[in-house]
Amino acid sequence: MIGANPVLNMSIFGVFVLITLYVVYRVSSSGTASDYFAAGGRFTGAQNGIALSGDYLSAASFLGIAGAIAIYGYDGFLYSIGFLVGWLVNLLLVAELLRNTGRFTMGDVLSFRMKQRPVRAAAAVSTLMISFVYMIAQMAGAGSLVALLLDVHSAGGQALVIASVGLVMVVYVLVGGMKGTTWVQIIKAGMLILCAAMLTLFLMGKFGFSMTSLMQHAAERNPLGDRIFAPGAKYGENELTKLDFVSLSLALVLGTAGLPHVLMRFYTVPNSLQARRSVVWATVTMAGFYLCTLVIGFGAGAVNGTEAILAAPGGENSAAPLLAFRVGGTVLLGIVAAVAFATILAVVAGLTLTASASFAHDVYANVLKRGAADPDSEVRVARWTALVIGAASILGGILVNGQNIAFLVGLAFAFAASANLSTLLFSLFWKRFNTRGTLWGIYGGLSSCLVLVVFSPVLSGTPNSILPDVDFAWFPLSNPGIVSIPISFLCGVIGTLLGGPQSDPRRTAEMEVRSLTGIGSS
Repeated sequence: MIGANPVLNMSIFGVFVLITLYVVYRVSSSGTASDYFAAGGRFTGAQNGIALSGDYLSAASFLGIAGAIAIYGYDGFLYSIGFLVGWLVNLLLVAELLRNTGRFTMGDVLSFRMKQRPVRAAAAVSTLMISFVYMIAQMAGAGSLVALLLDVHSAGGQALVIASVGLVMVVYVLVGGMKGTTWVQIIKAGMLILCAAMLTLFLMGKFGFSMTSLMQHAAERNPLGDRIFAPGAKYGENELTKLDFVSLSLALVLGTAGLPHVLMRFYTVPNSLQARRSVVWATVTMAGFYLCTLVIGFGAGAVNGTEAILAAPGGENSAAPLLAFRVGGTVLLGIVAAVAFATILAVVAGLTLTASASFAHDVYANVLKRGAADPDSEVRVARWTALVIGAASILGGILVNGQNIAFLVGLAFAFAASANLSTLLFSLFWKRFNTRGTLWGIYGGLSSCLVLVVFSPVLSGTPNSILPDVDFAWFPLSNPGIVSIPISFLCGVIGTLLGGPQSDPRRTAEMEVRSLTGIGSS
């Protein structure tokens, strides 16, 4: 449809897949549980920070945010701000303490001074739910890309490509474990940032290195005109949309510190100092990238026009690929497509590894086997779990194909902030916090978020809903964070106060010393 060369596009992506599969095979060392789940803790802060950015800069960052800025301007850029600011919570409150206290998963921290089996089971349920919601957003991105690049309009054709992406992702996890997946994320982060920088440099040159000129041209080709420079183009129609924006902002800022695949990466470094350095490297890397998305988004609007973007297969998500085609023809489009596919593959691989590790380590090894599972069987269960999770994410991605990716990821952040943030902070900083408070906090936040999403415009009631032909929505907001996050904190407090005395005083004291000093964390 846009003059793309399908053979060239898929060839470039195929070369990337072959190279990364070779790298995964060469670096894989999954002989022990520590190697498979945490790469033996041998990555430096700089390496892990770049891998963190690769794990975090998802299809929402590259496709969804660029499209949102192209269509809505300022309101679209707010996604970038929310995604970035959330790392301050990780740096100041979570990274160092989590690295010192846990070993493989978030469940290690939450269950440290609690009753092991119920808390680990709850942590695993939360991890699997959040990972699934995040994964289907990435799979939807794969469907949008193939619709644009191969001009595939049939649902069956797009489903086939989503399935192919899922299969490659599972291979990464099965073969390479955490070490192989980390190197894929490092390679992908380098490609993504280089691609964004090149597009930014070209656009600035095209408009005389004047951001004012670029933005003026974007406004001229947008029906909203100068409204794209001020808040309100998307979230300012009425008081309800403004409240929805506040809810989304809370989810983005607070959700980062509760994302299981981000938290798990802190175990791949040898100590808390390197964990802090990881966050600093990741934050600086992503800040540069998100500044580029501002130029790319307005540039896509200026070069293509809003109507062309919305009319293309993939809608908003097609802004960056369309821009690449207008700038550098089929070759640059193929490169951008390969980077976008690589982004999806790397992020979904990280999510799959995290979810499978949580099930194997928390549920199988510590709930079913009561801590008596041998490492080989733990890794074997993780691999089988990766297959199941991969199949589920493929089906979910097919179901939500066509939705804006940044919006779907916003829902995943709402789940993470609702289920995990309160219990993590209470576990690390509140001595009286106990097992009942942990369970109430996780299940209260998770269930409230799920119920509000099911009965919101996300699922039914509007033409843009996942089920547009039915209407059972009674909750008016598209993102439930403003309600579900406080519910999680409140449930944690009430559960603790009703749950009797604090957890084991000795374990509480040990956790405090260990989290603050790192003694015993090795």
